[in-house]
Amino acid sequence: MSYSVGQVAGFAGVTVRTLHHYDEIGLLVPSERSHAGHRRYSDADMDRLQQVLFYRELGFPLDEVAALLDDPDTDPREHLRRQHGLLTARITKLQEMAAAVETAMEAKKMGINLTPEEKFEVFGDHDPDQYAEEVEQRWGDTEAYRESQRRAASYTKDDWKRLNDEAAAINARMSDLLDRGLPADSVEAMDVAEEHRRFISRFHYDCSYEIHTCLGEMYVADERFTATYEAIHPGLAVYTRDAILANAARQ
Repeated sequence: MSYSVGQVAGFAGVTVRTLHHYDEIGLLVPSERSHAGHRRYSDADMDRLQQVLFYRELGFPLDEVAALLDDPDTDPREHLRRQHGLLTARITKLQEMAAAVETAMEAKKMGINLTPEEKFEVFGDHDPDQYAEEVEQRWGDTEAYRESQRRAASYTKDDWKRLNDEAAAINARMSDLLDRGLPADSVEAMDVAEEHRRFISRFHYDCSYEIHTCLGEMYVADERFTATYEAIHPGLAVYTRDAILANAARQ
């Protein structure tokens, strides 16, 4: 079976121009031509395109992609192993970034006494003060906000690293439960939710079950929080919210 260039573009979510370019540079040359000279792509061509798009998504330049795919000493299984390693590394980085975002937003406005270099080392390219003005307007008159400010002002670079690591670990455990198909009101999920509530109480402010359920609802209602959790695992925002609600209900 073969496919037209328009069909392939639709399947892969790329433009026809992109496929023409890949053909012109020899990266993806269609195996067949119609009687009229039109490009026709085989199943093997589609497999190669999938490989091309995977490496492109990870930022590989086209010449390096070609070199990887055309290496005579690399078999398809080696490509899968390499891709698995690259994806694992990317997932880890996304989890770290997501933890940093959650830390910044939950702490409201973080009075971090770090140098610009230390901020970058801890938070990467995420600006922990990005939502400072907004959160002060929304929660500035609450005791939770004031307590969060007092604690944050005393944290060192190592404190923030440890905090981010713990947050990432909690999110990873919740993500694993979702991946395994355990319901959000399972004992395991509720226990992780409780761990999350205690984490907030230890590092930010006294997080009651009422406050925790409000946070859970915000994870779903606020698209920024939702995006943070969805970057870790699709559906994690709603799953975490539901686990938080279930945990509060069992108390």
